[in-house]
Amino acid sequence: MVIQCQSLDEVREQIDRIDRQLVALLAERSGYVLQAAAFKRTAADVAAPRRVEQVVARVRHLAMAEGVDADLVEQVYRTMIARFIDIEQAEYAGR
Repeated sequence: MVIQCQSLDEVREQIDRIDRQLVALLAERSGYVLQAAAFKRTAADVAAPRRVEQVVARVRHLAMAEGVDADLVEQVYRTMIARFIDIEQAEYAGR
């Protein structure tokens, strides 16, 4: 739910609030990504291109349902997933 702000400062406060939530959620997601490495049998399993496409399709659908630019969401997710794959590969290699 988007509230109607009365000033630019108020808009920025709301954006900062959302950024705090997003960073916390990314930290949580990162914890699960690191756990996932323990369940992968091979380094190829880490990249999981089929899973990437499933996630992208799902978030595009969610974006459209929320009225958000699906291309933007896809781009953000592809960037995020690529970095999480790097992190997971490092975790996998370190086991």
